[in-house]
Amino acid sequence: MAHVRELLKDKNFFLLWFAQIVSNFGDRLDQMALIGLIYLRTPGSTIELAKLLSFTILPVFIIGPIAGICVDRWNRKATMITCDLIRGALVLLIPLIIKYSTSMVPIYAVVFVIFSVTRFFIPSKLSIIPDIVHKDKLLLANSLSSTTMMIATIVSFGFSGIIVAALGPQGGFYIDSASYFISAILVFFLAVKLKEKIDLKTAEVKLKDIARKTIIGDIKEGLRYLKDHKDIKMVANTMFLLMAGVGSIYIVIIVFIQEALRSSTEHLGLLVMFLGIGLFLGSIAYGKFGSRFSKRKVINFGLITTGLIVVIFTVCLKFAPSFLIAGALSVMLGIFSAPIIVSSNTLLHEVMLDEMRGRVFSSLEIIMHAGFLLFMFLASVTAEKIGRDWVLITIGALFSIIGLIKLARLGKEEKRG
Repeated sequence: MAHVRELLKDKNFFLLWFAQIVSNFGDRLDQMALIGLIYLRTPGSTIELAKLLSFTILPVFIIGPIAGICVDRWNRKATMITCDLIRGALVLLIPLIIKYSTSMVPIYAVVFVIFSVTRFFIPSKLSIIPDIVHKDKLLLANSLSSTTMMIATIVSFGFSGIIVAALGPQGGFYIDSASYFISAILVFFLAVKLKEKIDLKTAEVKLKDIARKTIIGDIKEGLRYLKDHKDIKMVANTMFLLMAGVGSIYIVIIVFIQEALRSSTEHLGLLVMFLGIGLFLGSIAYGKFGSRFSKRKVINFGLITTGLIVVIFTVCLKFAPSFLIAGALSVMLGIFSAPIIVSSNTLLHEVMLDEMRGRVFSSLEIIMHAGFLLFMFLASVTAEKIGRDWVLITIGALFSIIGLIKLARLGKEEKRG
């Protein structure tokens, strides 16, 4: 704790750390205000919510591959300030659009630009820490930053839901905008080590060359490596399945909770907070005791249990709606989901070549987000026809069945081995 206090006394790190917390809160508030907006305009519509949230994910595919390269060539402090100012100004436009237009198209456009700008902010934020912290404090700085952000995200969802429920989506957007401007002010006062100036024409040529040769080539090579390596292919399939399941459930369960508990964002934000607490506890517990178990078995057991919890959650809220029961089940869902994520990432680190890590993780990002988007829309359309409860029960049951099948196959392989 003494080292942490010493680090927080460092003016530069404290400013960045606090700016991250404020910005993180703004991101969560933005998401919750958008959910609240859809609830007011088209209550019960899974398709409208899916369309809106897809514009928050598309920048990962379109902007993400280029953003990291640009950030390496730009002034990171200036990039962060510019991103915050742009996002703050754009968020202020949304209440005006709500007031003067009934169309969702302008909101889709603004949301897409906001989250495109965020793709530049995130790598800038992650990359600037070595520029303001001494090398011997770098590990502690990254650890404190990651842990704080996880806790801040969990808490922010809870408060965001309450704020949007009390002030409405417009009030949420105003506070969200203010959070970005505050973050920009905090970052402005950072003292960052100066870097050598880069010739703009040379940087532009290099950027085009890297975009043409590295990004596309690395993604193709990463996908080929995934296809040819048995263990990595298994993890990739599991992560695709997991994200497809999350995508299927994500939109449907939001609307299902809103209708079951009869609130727009208040209960939803708190339930997400409970889920985050479960993920945090599950990660810590698995990190301490998980080394004695087979990672493949942990992944499959996790699929079985999370599927069952989703089914129980749906049935409970359908026939006996209770926020307390929903909260307890959300914590349990997080606890049993965390080992799946931790085991998958650890297994990847163990079996892949060091020089392939960047390409593999880049390819996995594309696979996972593609699965999320595709099944988000499929589940949203299906839910409109057969009901949200049946979609959730079906997805939960499929998770458990797939986990059981994979666990049985793994047992047979071990016997033969």
